Amino acid sequence: MKEIIKKADILIEAIPYIRKFSDSTVVVKYGGSAMSSDKLKKSIIEDISMLKYLGVNIVVVHGGGNDITKALKKMNKETKFVNGLRVTDKETAKIAEMVLSGNISKSLVQDLQSQGLNAVGISGKDGNTLEVSKEIKDVDLGFVGKIDKVNTQLIETLLENNYIPVFSPIASDDDGNTFNINADYAASAIAAALKAQKLIFLTDTNGILKDPKDNSSVISQISKTQAIKYIEDETIHGGMIPKVQCSLEAIDKGVKSVHILDGNLPHSILLEIFTSKGCGTMMFKKEKDNE
Repeated sequence: MKEIIKKADILIEAIPYIRKFSDSTVVVKYGGSAMSSDKLKKSIIEDISMLKYLGVNIVVVHGGGNDITKALKKMNKETKFVNGLRVTDKETAKIAEMVLSGNISKSLVQDLQSQGLNAVGISGKDGNTLEVSKEIKDVDLGFVGKIDKVNTQLIETLLENNYIPVFSPIASDDDGNTFNINADYAASAIAAALKAQKLIFLTDTNGILKDPKDNSSVISQISKTQAIKYIEDETIHGGMIPKVQCSLEAIDKGVKSVHILDGNLPHSILLEIFTSKGCGTMMFKKEKDNE
């Protein structure tokens, strides 16, 4: 009986959050090692399904770097990196599209539909959702694109008709060249264009850590000002910097809050959104926005 009462208490705790976020839009960026575990994938699909059934409009943006590397290896194509960044030639861009739009996207759509939901896979090419051009950096990364504009008509039409868009970060320029897009930046840009209530990053870390050596030192809430300060004093460092920069850009453009969660923690999305304590890091623009 105690267990039953405990479950009831959990549901009651979630009521104000369910009321608040029903009919809002949430963008989930699905990536990291959770993509390679069937058990964790099932947990994430269940979380997304629960959100949808509670009336939340969901957009899923997925990565797939490890799968692209495996596909290139199978095709005996060398993967080149410069300063940790993948160099993408024309052939690699086409292989990336095959993996992201042809394999991962369709698998996620199938998993969501198995939960009784309507889902459809799209990429930046569909409906010209992402207008892109070549990313210009200190080194030439080839066909890696930067997002110039997000056209939301297709995504909004799908949401209005009760579909979950499953988005692959692939797009083409005006000349028809295929570009691979960083999935974090794609998720951030899409969330900003939709004025989403929340942007959720599923990662391989517990969130932003105050002490990088202590996984329990998660900063549960952080404002834009605090985040910039932590980048400057190197509390936030390494691979977390671009993720935080994506988050800052999203909240600057109207996203209410950004959440950085550990995708390896079962049901991390539900724990973060529907409990008062949460389980990762929530980033917001100003102190009054930390809801």
